[in-house]
Amino acid sequence: MAKIHPIRPLPPPEEEPSLDLHARAMDNLRFIRETMERAGSFTAVSGWGQVVIGVAAVLAAAVAQMRPASTETWLGTWVAAAVVSMLVGVLTTSMKARSARMPMLTGPGRKFIVSLAPPLVAGAVLTVVLFRAGMSHLLPGAWLLLYGAGIITAGAFSVSAVPVMGLCFMLVGAAAAFTPASWGNAWMAAGFGGLHVVFGIIIARRHGG
Repeated sequence: MAKIHPIRPLPPPEEEPSLDLHARAMDNLRFIRETMERAGSFTAVSGWGQVVIGVAAVLAAAVAQMRPASTETWLGTWVAAAVVSMLVGVLTTSMKARSARMPMLTGPGRKFIVSLAPPLVAGAVLTVVLFRAGMSHLLPGAWLLLYGAGIITAGAFSVSAVPVMGLCFMLVGAAAAFTPASWGNAWMAAGFGGLHVVFGIIIARRHGG
């Protein structure tokens, strides 16, 4: 007679470490997202914002040319235009970044800002130094050169049109540095006005506004 073995119940399946798997999956997703942010480009530069900045610069050049020949009033006009342009640039870029769900203070956005800031700060310091030294006629060339340098370095983390625009600014700045001081407003209008309008339209059409 065959021996009958008792039926033993199967051991209960081991519980899957669902919490650990979820945590690891979230860590992997976070790593992938941060890697993509570091490797990506900051495409939230507002083309239409650049157009507005360019129009403001043309108006500033016209006002500075019409006002009495005073260094203080000329400088005040352009400083006011710079402040307005900065506000317009920050606002329009923030709006575009928000609509594209692209952070401005992390990844390529942070690199763009950090690369652009030092030349702008240097330009502000040189403005005070040259004005106090009675050499304000050198400001158009210095402003255009430093702004162009900042746009080139920041443009390394943005779309291809941005560093090209920076190079054009530097070329206009170099021309302004070697031409008569009376041409300063014209160079400022061509650079801060014309280049912003032209490249703003290019960026807006190719990169969504």
